[in-house]
Amino acid sequence: MCQPDRVSDTPSAPPVCVLGLGLIGGSLLRAVVRAGREAWGHNRSAPSVDAARADGFDADTDLVAVLQRASAESALIVIAVPVPAVAATLTAIALYAPNCSITDVVSVKAEVAAAAARQGLADRYVGGHPMAGTSASGWSVGSADLFREAVWVVGTDDGVDHRIWTQVAQLALDCGSVVVPAESAEHDRAVARISHLPHLLAETLAVTGAAGGPLALGLAAGSFRDGTRVAGSAPGLVRAMCEGNREALLIALDEALDLLQTARTELAGESSTATLVDAGHAARTRYENQETWDITGIVPGNDGWIEAMRDAGRRGGRLRRL
Repeated sequence: MCQPDRVSDTPSAPPVCVLGLGLIGGSLLRAVVRAGREAWGHNRSAPSVDAARADGFDADTDLVAVLQRASAESALIVIAVPVPAVAATLTAIALYAPNCSITDVVSVKAEVAAAAARQGLADRYVGGHPMAGTSASGWSVGSADLFREAVWVVGTDDGVDHRIWTQVAQLALDCGSVVVPAESAEHDRAVARISHLPHLLAETLAVTGAAGGPLALGLAAGSFRDGTRVAGSAPGLVRAMCEGNREALLIALDEALDLLQTARTELAGESSTATLVDAGHAARTRYENQETWDITGIVPGNDGWIEAMRDAGRRGGRLRRL
C-alpha cells in the first residue's frame, strides 16, 4: 500500500470511501492517502481498479462489499460519479451504508441534495465541489496535487449537521484545498456562470474555428488554444454537468447571447466593439484583483453558524483550518 507523505492533523477523522475513480475521485483517493488517512475506492471498470491497485491503492469493483465495509467502519462516503449515476449510487448507499456520512464532488449541488433527500439520506449528506480539474479523464491522469490551494465548496444548507459538515470540510483541507461555504442553489447559480457556461462557449469557439478549415486551425495559437481547452473534455461529462444545472445555465446563457448580439449590432452599425471589449476587460480585472480573507471565529454547531458561514463565503471568505 502507498505510504502517506504526512499525517493528517485530525486523528479522529473517519476513513474515506471514494465511489468513482476517475480524474476527481482518483485524485481524491491519492490525496487522502497522502494525508495519512485510511481510504479505499470503488469503480465499476475493472481496468481502472486494476490500475489503482497496481499503483498501491485499495480499490474494488464490488460496490456492495465496498459499502458494507464503509458501514462497518463508519466511513465518510464520497460520491465521485457522473451526474446520471448519482441516483443509483445513493440508492445503493441507502441499502448498504445508511449510517455513513455522505458527501460528493459533483459539479451541481441542488440536484444531488434532492436525490439524497429522496433516499432518506438528507440528514447524512453535506455536498462538496472542488473547483479543480483538467480536460482529461480517468484514473491514469489523477494526481494527489490536483486540489492543492484549490477552492472546495462545502454545502451549507439549512439544517445541515455540523458534525458531518466538519468532516467534509476537514476532508477538503486534508486534500490541500481551501473551503468556501455556500448554499446549494447559490452554488449552482454561481458555477453556471464561471464553469458551465465557459464549457458551452469553448465548444462554440472550437466549432467556429474549425469551420475555417485547415488554414484557420493552422494559424490558431494561444487565444484559441486557451479558449477551447475545456472543449477537450469528454462530451458525456460536459453534457451531464451542463444539463444537470439547466435552469441556472439558461439564465447565464441568455445573458451571454444578449452581450454577443449587442456586440454584433454595434459592429455592424458603428464598426465598434468597444462596449463588450471594455466591459470584458473591466470584469477580468475585477476577477484578478478580487480580495479574499480567512474565515475565523465561526464555530460549526454554534447558534447562527450556518448563515454566518454562508455570508462569509459570499464575501470572499476562505476557511483554511478548523
